[in-house]
Formats: sequence, C-alpha cells, structure tokens
Amino acid sequence: MKLIQIDAFTAERFSGNPAAVCLLPVPRDEQWMQLVAREMNLSETAFVSRRPSNSGAGAGFDLRWFTPSVEVALCGHATLASAHALWELGELGPRELARFHTKSGLLTAERRDGLIELDFPATVAEAADPPAGLADALGVSPVYVGKSRFDYLVEVDGEDVVRKLTPDIVRIKTLPVRGVMVTSRANTPGWDFVSRFFAPAAGVDEDPVTGSAHCCLTPYWSQKLGRTEMIARQLSARGGTLRLRLAGDRVKLGGHAVTVLRGELLA
Repeated sequence: MKLIQIDAFTAERFSGNPAAVCLLPVPRDEQWMQLVAREMNLSETAFVSRRPSNSGAGAGFDLRWFTPSVEVALCGHATLASAHALWELGELGPRELARFHTKSGLLTAERRDGLIELDFPATVAEAADPPAGLADALGVSPVYVGKSRFDYLVEVDGEDVVRKLTPDIVRIKTLPVRGVMVTSRANTPGWDFVSRFFAPAAGVDEDPVTGSAHCCLTPYWSQKLGRTEMIARQLSARGGTLRLRLAGDRVKLGGHAVTVLRGELLA
C-alpha cells in the first residue's frame, strides 16, 4: 500500500503539520488502522479508499483519521494532505474536485489561487463557564471562554501570551473535551489572529496546525473583527498559516502542502 508523509499548511518541508496518508486498495478494519496510526506516531494518519462508482452521492473517497490513540471525527490538515496526495499521485486530475465521505459528512477540497482549499462545517463556540482548573492549567487569565461540540476556546490578551504558553498537559487531559484552543488577536503584520491547540486526551499534547480548530476560530474571529476573510497563524514550534473564509455555515480552509516521504506499507 502507498504511504506518504506530507507537511500541511506550509510550503516548506519540516514545518506545518505532518500527516501520514495511506491509500487503501480496499477498506481495512478499525483496529488495523489504529495500529498503523500508532506506528506512524504523528498527530494524524489518514486512510483513503476509493468508493465504488455506483455508490452514489458523487462517489469520491472514504476518509478516516486516527491519532496514535483514537479515531477523530474531523481533521483539517490530514484532509488537506490526502487531497494533495491524490493529485500528486494522479488518482485525481489536476482540476478535479476531491470529495471525501467522512464521519463529519461530505468534505471537499479544490485547488484555488495556488492553495488547496477545504470546505468544512463551521463549529460555533457558545460562551461557557470555564471548567475548574482550566485557567490554572493554562497559566493565563482568560478574556473569554467558549465551548464547541469538540473543544474549549480560550481568548487571551495578546499574541505574546499565546506564544509563551507553557500549559500543564496532565491537567488539560482531564477536561471532558477533545482539546483546548488558545487564541488572541495578532500583533504581527499579515496575520489577523493567532492560536495554539492542545489535545492530550486525543493523544496529541500540542498539535502543530489544526484545521478543525479553525472551523471554530473562524466564525468567532469573523464576528469580532467584522470580516469574512482572514489569515491565521498557529504558533506551535513548527508553525503554520491558514487562509480562511467564512461562507454561511461553512468554513473554507486554505493552505499549502509539501510531500516529505513516499513509501510502501507492508501490512
């Protein structure tokens, strides 16, 4: 089986968020996919299999995402990486739309303005009381706390606060959510807002660049900034940049991708 490692939301190798993409000639069982993801030991491994042409709903591909410890319901960077792999390997034509059938419904990817743009559902955060220990675990005084169906959203006072966070990962892991996104307005020219994302409960202490978190951050900052198009930077050690568009109840996530490794999975 073809196995490719791709850095997503970056145009430079060894930055952005690495994802493994496994192209399956036939679907495999969940336990096997989890073992492969644990072997890859990246924040996500994507498993892509072509749907039969008579399956309806526009055919396309089935797509599932696994961290080293659990399957997740939505993942942006590994979807971007999967689309990049399909175009690069000739599984899709250069102008062909990538259609992925997932646990979060139909997701698409297209080449647009030199980037790959994903079409994902918006996941709006509602204002919420911070759970006990959240502020202490992050070591910050939140300006705002919200909760989406996946994560907590915590706004803090300034880019420098986000950049210097040293959270207590053990305490964050006890929270009853997938993860915690910490965000602020950007001070750096060219960026509208910044963030970091911590998901130890899903087996990822800090995710380098998190597309699914921006499905929540985009409507949040769109309302605060009065804009539907924004540039975001995730301030992990690897770092990554996303071009964002809010389109009703959908979020358009744009970014680059670059292949780092190609191989065969012998399993």
